[in-house]
Amino acid sequence: MRLVSVMHHTQAASPQDSQGRAAPFLIRPAAGSEAQAAAAIAASQREALSAQMLVSGALLFRGFDLRTTEEFGRLVDAFSGGSPRFGYAGGASPRRVLEGGGGNVYNSTEYPPAVELSLHNELSYSGLYPRLLFFFCLIAPQQGGATTLGDSRRILSRVDGSVLQAFRTKGVRYVRNLSPDLGSGYSWQDAFETDDPVEAEAACRHLGASFEWRDGFLRVSQVRPATARHPVTGEEVWFNQADGFHPSALDKETYASLLAYHGVEDAFRLTVSFGDGTPIGPDMLAEVRAAIAAERVEHRWEAGDVIVLDNLLIAHGRAPFSGSRKIALVML
Repeated sequence: MRLVSVMHHTQAASPQDSQGRAAPFLIRPAAGSEAQAAAAIAASQREALSAQMLVSGALLFRGFDLRTTEEFGRLVDAFSGGSPRFGYAGGASPRRVLEGGGGNVYNSTEYPPAVELSLHNELSYSGLYPRLLFFFCLIAPQQGGATTLGDSRRILSRVDGSVLQAFRTKGVRYVRNLSPDLGSGYSWQDAFETDDPVEAEAACRHLGASFEWRDGFLRVSQVRPATARHPVTGEEVWFNQADGFHPSALDKETYASLLAYHGVEDAFRLTVSFGDGTPIGPDMLAEVRAAIAAERVEHRWEAGDVIVLDNLLIAHGRAPFSGSRKIALVML
């Protein structure tokens, strides 16, 4: 493999599991090399690494003894050549900015540990989304907590033809009802990183989203394509979060509680339909979820790991966990 011969300072491994599903291309320091060589390798082998990502969609730097967000930030900058980082203002998940690392370093999604996050492509519901994701393990989970991965090309190929055609033709309408409860993680202030309604409205326009105010809630709506084409390879990929935004993704207790409080699904924090407003039927959602589940693989973290994902080629999620877990994220 060309990357192995070019990257003479590393050891590399196959980018697929035994069933051909997504697995990161593994990069380790060669025997006798300095543990902190990750940034140097990323800079000197940038072209070869980028070419490899078009095949595997993901890279794993392991064994480089990375411990701080500053070291992580240097690896990100070396890999990207100092490209501007992507901010998360307007995103749907609760996140916090972490100190150090050169700015726009976030924690991974702060949903409760018992909640599983389904496979998704970051900000696929938005008119603006990152191309690359860098995840850094500061504290490995004691039990569970794997980051799940799935090849978006293979997910697309698994979706039934009639279901896929419906998604392609109609697109997906995402609706978020953001509360006024500052600090909840689900407020419009938290989502848009401002307490100024005018700035929040401007951010919606920047993202290509429509919006309206309802009793202090900011209702944000956006219609997006259900698939995308990779800008380099031209491959079509599954690129939406219909299954995750749909109320049927909630556990029965949470669903019943929200329905009792709001009265209708349309007032839930997250709702979704086809782009023309018609419902996405349960049979179609079951087909989509089965396709995603078939491609789901787990990456079990070790402290110091850095995973780089092509956000169009590889979807990611999170398995439930217990104990401490701290994963940092930078987007480009």
